[in-house]
Amino acid sequence: MTDTEAAARRFVTDVWNAGREESAYDLVAPECPGLGGGTGPEATLAWHRDRRAAFPDLRYKIVDLVAAGNRVAVHWRAAGTQAGRFGPVPPTGQVVSYSGATFLRFDDAGRIVDVWSCNELFQLLQQLGVEMIPPPGGVTGSAV
Repeated sequence: MTDTEAAARRFVTDVWNAGREESAYDLVAPECPGLGGGTGPEATLAWHRDRRAAFPDLRYKIVDLVAAGNRVAVHWRAAGTQAGRFGPVPPTGQVVSYSGATFLRFDDAGRIVDVWSCNELFQLLQQLGVEMIPPPGGVTGSAV
């Protein structure tokens, strides 16, 4: 196991699953951009606190992890119960399950300096009962 692989696994286990906020200060560099603004461990934790407020029992499982040099890709599945507001969606009590991928870049000290994630947000919203209605008149535009 490479050091970046171990750090990525610790990030998922400690920060995402166990809520061990002190681990974020070990693993995330001060210059790492956070989702939703800000930088560093506190910005990373703010996003996770928000997600935990909506899904207090949210758990992530690593499906696959690939490490090469200072980069790690994590394919994950998550499941949890919506007990709090998620964006505009009020609490539903609905159990959801969705997957995604997170890409991490590490500095020479082994700290995360960049995080990029994509996930099945559309599927998650459907499970919460959000109806997706296309705009009136359909999609406009032309193919070139």
